Amino acid sequence: MRTISSAETLYLKFIFPPFWIGGFTVFTLSLFLSPGSWQGADGGPPDPVFKWSFLLATIVGAVLIQRTCIRLKRVRMDDTALEISSYASEIVVPLAEVAAVFQNHWLDRPSSVTLVFRLETPFGYEIVFMPKIRWFNFWTPHPVVEEIRAAVSRSTGRAPGGVRNP
Repeated sequence: MRTISSAETLYLKFIFPPFWIGGFTVFTLSLFLSPGSWQGADGGPPDPVFKWSFLLATIVGAVLIQRTCIRLKRVRMDDTALEISSYASEIVVPLAEVAAVFQNHWLDRPSSVTLVFRLETPFGYEIVFMPKIRWFNFWTPHPVVEEIRAAVSRSTGRAPGGVRNP
């Protein structure tokens, strides 16, 4: 098995989210629960718009981090199967079960890849992983997308789906 997901997966899944969400949450709570400890530009308490804007940023940021970081999986592949890990549990999915492979460009920088399966796995019908980082060619398809599609095609005699522009 060869690892096709990024070495940064562990950091993005377990280290970055608690620091970002925790930091923003503590700061936001302090704006609401201890407004006297913060001063606005005029030396008075923070502007209520600032407090509510920060609360909104905290909520939106937490949702985006959930969508882009926390759900990431570690993925390894050989000629017949994918080994997928959440770091707490691990499953093996035959390449024949891959229905589609998509590269996600919209909010994910670097891009993530979604694998959709024909049958439900313990991780659901799809998983998301971040492929190894490429320092150039950000807006071209990541080679791992074609590599997975070719491996599925060799394994099953059919090409997986995967034409989608998120």
